[in-house]
Amino acid sequence: MSDTPDIVPYLSYRDGAAAIDFLTQAFGFEVVQRQDDGDTLQHAELRHGNGIVMMGTADLPKGSPGLYLVVEDVAAHHERAMAVGATEVYPPEPTEWGTWRWRAQDPEGHEWSFGTYAPSTVALDRA
Repeated sequence: MSDTPDIVPYLSYRDGAAAIDFLTQAFGFEVVQRQDDGDTLQHAELRHGNGIVMMGTADLPKGSPGLYLVVEDVAAHHERAMAVGATEVYPPEPTEWGTWRWRAQDPEGHEWSFGTYAPSTVALDRA
């Protein structure tokens, strides 16, 4: 068992940079990781205590599922879920960061994202 959470909320904002400013100033979150593409926030991880929230900008491809679960074997996880009637949003695929992911909907249409990427709980140096 590691200190990394296995279930992580994932939020999507129209203005991810403004959301980070608000969440850090108003609620005391700490930026652990941030990836921008020009003026657009691609991905960020914010820590509060021992919890992590991942976030991105709403108009990025594939949207935002709401919950992300860390799994060891993406292909086996996908196969199990499909066997009991999950609706595939996108199949297992490699990411540009060397991890794997896939996304599904449950019977009521909630999206769930699964992958081998485990968010960091260690804050970046702000030197």
